[in-house]
Amino acid sequence: MTYRLDEIDRRIIHALMEDARNTSAPMIAEGLNVSAGTVRNRIDRIEEAGIIQGYTATIDFERAGGRLTSLYMCTVPAAERERLALAARSISGVINVRVLMAGRRDLQVVAVGNDTEDLREIARSLSELDIRIEDEELVQTEIRSPYASFGADGTDRSSGTTRLVTLGDGTDIFEVAVSDGAPVVDASLNELRADGTLPEQVVLTSIERDGTIVRPDDETVIRADDIVTLIPRDVPEEEALSAFLHPDETDNIGIRT
Repeated sequence: MTYRLDEIDRRIIHALMEDARNTSAPMIAEGLNVSAGTVRNRIDRIEEAGIIQGYTATIDFERAGGRLTSLYMCTVPAAERERLALAARSISGVINVRVLMAGRRDLQVVAVGNDTEDLREIARSLSELDIRIEDEELVQTEIRSPYASFGADGTDRSSGTTRLVTLGDGTDIFEVAVSDGAPVVDASLNELRADGTLPEQVVLTSIERDGTIVRPDDETVIRADDIVTLIPRDVPEEEALSAFLHPDETDNIGIRT
């Protein structure tokens, strides 16, 4: 089953791509207005889904003893790409193998050697695997950056509002992070229904709180930083969502899809 990333997941991934070593769950949580427990829980789920596949150090091999880094652009039979990629990875000195969906130069191999003789030996080992090297270049600099589309884009706290999915009958399901000072904060669903703050038609399906999932009932009290999943049946989206946001944020509700 495919894991669907929401806005909070994307922002977490962006932060980890930017600097996983020096970024803690509390630091990420502060920027998202959620709890550290929620961030840890989300990271665990993203890792279990195989989206985050690991955390690696980026090394300057030239500074690490004057070593050379080479990029080999290779061509392999389409049916053999995966097998030959695994075989190439097993060669001593190879640190990265990338498989491309292309007819030629569909395998990129990055390797490190102490000198040019080491790199020539790696090239020979690749050729012995029936991997055809089309070109070879020494790598001078590699610049990494997080995926910009997963980062903050300068919108208000309403960036915490996400349209999760539209059902076959046209029903939209939303996720919203409850703002401190929102009308629903510190009130039970019974109280919110009674005073009209939350229309009866707005259905709350779940609440994520401190990394755990709460199944709401009439006595459930909404708290700031809760992440609420809801269905605004027959209620305008802005009206349903505004109850979960601070009054200053409701003039410009931006809904992620």
